Amino acid sequence: MKQALMEVMRMNRICRMVLVTCLGSFILVIFYFQSMLHPVIRRNPFGMDICCRKGSRSPLQELYNPTQLELSNTAILHQIRRDQVTDTCRANSMSSRKRRVLTPNDLKHLVVDEDHEMIYCYVPKVACTNWKRVMMVLTGRGKYSDPMEIPANEAHISSNLKTLNQYNIPEINHRLKSYMKFLFVREPFERLVSAYRNKFTQKYNTSFHKRYGTKIVRRQRKNATLEALRKGDDVKFEEFVAYLIDPHTQREEPFNEHWQTVYSLCHPCHIHYDLIGKYETLEEDSNYILQLAGVGSYLKFPTYAKSTRTTDEMTTEFFQNISSEHQTQLYEVYKLDFLMFNYSVPSYLKLE
Repeated sequence: MKQALMEVMRMNRICRMVLVTCLGSFILVIFYFQSMLHPVIRRNPFGMDICCRKGSRSPLQELYNPTQLELSNTAILHQIRRDQVTDTCRANSMSSRKRRVLTPNDLKHLVVDEDHEMIYCYVPKVACTNWKRVMMVLTGRGKYSDPMEIPANEAHISSNLKTLNQYNIPEINHRLKSYMKFLFVREPFERLVSAYRNKFTQKYNTSFHKRYGTKIVRRQRKNATLEALRKGDDVKFEEFVAYLIDPHTQREEPFNEHWQTVYSLCHPCHIHYDLIGKYETLEEDSNYILQLAGVGSYLKFPTYAKSTRTTDEMTTEFFQNISSEHQTQLYEVYKLDFLMFNYSVPSYLKLE
């Protein structure tokens, strides 16, 4: 009797185990079919529900293997710009490849967008404030929706964007190979005048006056007053140019990013950029990039009329008082930027 009771209890345990197993399998099957019917949803950077990106085309794929069979005029234009950089690097290999290996410090200007697999090398005085705003929208995962709602000073806080130098070597190499890389350039001397006007003629830029203005006045101005030596807030453009071409300046430390050459900031002879936007075609090039990223339908690059923008006419005026000797020396400093990005020698220059 006791043995029969134990046998019944054992059969009950077996039945319960089978029941639990069947029930668990049934639940998994239900979940599987639900997931097939309703793919996992994630929140996109703009607060809109979209399906996960897995399986979608990356910007790099869309650029080099477009869904449309015929290449657009825009795609052809960017291919020409890429070829121009490649040809210039090859023709000037001695000067453009002084170092064959980049250090992490060389990558601090490359902003990474993991969600859209893009890398943007920012160049000061080439709409970088607005592009940083756009990158904050793209990487913010719903925190921002309108780039122009982000204050300019917040766009320049380094912790708001992740740069490539924050990754380890294998991660850096993977992203350089797999992500779409782009930068924006501007006529070199127009960018230089823009930097001078912004950093040395605006009274609020006291940090630049102290850091660079006092040094420029001390080195380049004869019989400078004590006030000028102390404040450094009245640097003339001629003095600024003399400072830039002074061999002592170039030996002392790298240029500040606002007047550093593009090839030194973004290293286009070491890093293959897939897209090279230009300040002169800023809106078209920017929106083309956003289109490739798959966000062009609901995110546009911000545009607004800026009456204080440095123009070609302004640049011509600033160079009128620069001697031909100094113009020639300055052109040599920025020569690779002119050649690489297909900017002709300005007609106002009097090169020796």
